Amino acid sequence: MVLNSSNNKAPAKLRFFVAATPVAGAIVFPIVVPIVINRFGISSGVLTALLLSGMWFIAMLKTSEMPH
Repeated sequence: MVLNSSNNKAPAKLRFFVAATPVAGAIVFPIVVPIVINRFGISSGVLTALLLSGMWFIAMLKTSEMPH
């Protein structure tokens, strides 16, 4: 799933996922966490923030383009 610099012919879906991952995390996080805090309380909001940021971090690492 990681793009290699030697393979410039990455599938279109993977290229879209790599481009959309930072944007999706930056948009979804500040919308979802306050809604969860408002409906379920601060502890659920903190747990949601930890889970979302963890999943976002893993997705960013899996799709990162690192030089070799």
